Amino acid sequence: MKHFAPVATFMFIATTALLAAEKPNIIFILGDDVAQGDLGCYGQQKIETPNLDKMAAEGVRYTQAYSGTTVCAPSRTSVMTGLDMGHSPIRANRELKGEGQMPLPEKTVTVAQLLKQQGYATACMGKWGMGMFDTTGSPLKKGFDHFYGYNCQRHAHSYFPDYLYNNDKRFELPGNKNGKKTYADKLIQKDVISWVEQQGTKPFFLFYTTTLPHAQYEIDDLGPYANKSDWTEQAKTYAAMVTRMDHNIGELVDVLKKMGVEKKTLIIFAGDNGSSFDPKSPIGTFFNQSMNGKIRGFKRGMYEGGLRQAAIAYWPGMIPAGRVSDEPWAFWDFLPTCVELAGASYPDGYKTDGLSLVSFLKGGPAPQREYFYWELHEGSFKQAVRFGNWKAVRNGAQGKIELYDLATDAAEQHDLSEKQPDTVKQAEALLTKAHVDDPNWTINASKQKPSKKQKVQKKTK
Repeated sequence: MKHFAPVATFMFIATTALLAAEKPNIIFILGDDVAQGDLGCYGQQKIETPNLDKMAAEGVRYTQAYSGTTVCAPSRTSVMTGLDMGHSPIRANRELKGEGQMPLPEKTVTVAQLLKQQGYATACMGKWGMGMFDTTGSPLKKGFDHFYGYNCQRHAHSYFPDYLYNNDKRFELPGNKNGKKTYADKLIQKDVISWVEQQGTKPFFLFYTTTLPHAQYEIDDLGPYANKSDWTEQAKTYAAMVTRMDHNIGELVDVLKKMGVEKKTLIIFAGDNGSSFDPKSPIGTFFNQSMNGKIRGFKRGMYEGGLRQAAIAYWPGMIPAGRVSDEPWAFWDFLPTCVELAGASYPDGYKTDGLSLVSFLKGGPAPQREYFYWELHEGSFKQAVRFGNWKAVRNGAQGKIELYDLATDAAEQHDLSEKQPDTVKQAEALLTKAHVDDPNWTINASKQKPSKKQKVQKKTK
């Protein structure tokens, strides 16, 4: 019997090495306006999220995972391009007349394009918001074989829309006998499952950008919250939307298991920009989205409540189970992570702001860097930079630089700028260094209209 243990050990090592040598499937699931505090694994007690909680227990949960910035389009752009907001071609939600948002420029490289070059099947389902189909930012021109759902963020506000898109083909959603349209999430989830099943054992990349639980708050079934007599209708609806998102993710994981590809699939789940509710609002308070005041702020702000996201990595057999990491990473790290996993290479002259997380995902330390940087061009210009445990926030182009020590004050309640003038100077230098001017994104013009250059991006099919 003594001879079997070494053989078993060898088999485990060999199997792990074989899995590592294969090109893994990669799934990035982006929740829309979900807060850290909405999930049970972060302490939520009223909203049911059993599938994400199970993934966190069997994978890694991150307490300091950062979005690209604190609104939809630029945050998604950061995932796709590996660029922070100092270099991103999209740094705000910029609506275009008719339908759609400012498109990704023609020369912008996405993670989908790099993975497709390595033989990956690629798909995006849910909400895109980075260019309509007749522009340079169409998902079908940015590396995706298949798209299904809403292209325009504005259109995605309705969960009972008149139409959706299958690739670039619009199709109408007829009403039922009562005139009610189809709940779009059901169709999107069905397409996700169908597409994944079709891939078999071929490597694939899925960018699943669910619209749940973004406003406007609508659902076709309140589920376990229907009979909560002491809850408001909005609270019931919001909770049901979060639970529906969780259910959909659980269904996807079950399909991967049935296909036998769960152990060759990396899943990363994250929120895109923090809650749309002020933590002091009725919903924010009722669901304790600030987690008893652990983090400050929400969507469109530069504080941790807008930037830190609920984030989970799940890859059975390849990443540690039950790990909780307080080390920071950001959305722009996703592209270089995929490049390493797929054995891809960067185009000549391409520079990413991100660092590969492969070793970190597998249990190693987070990659070290000089700083994390964010900005936002909605209303007044806002900036933030994190270097070590120092966090600086500037609200307004000429605004005062606030300074916080995240090691002792994650809730950003104690501004130390007056006590740490040298550190403020260091922060100011980084804020200046990290921002690269762009005709569309100048510091002193926060309410810019699309420039002539932007409008030229739109092309006929």
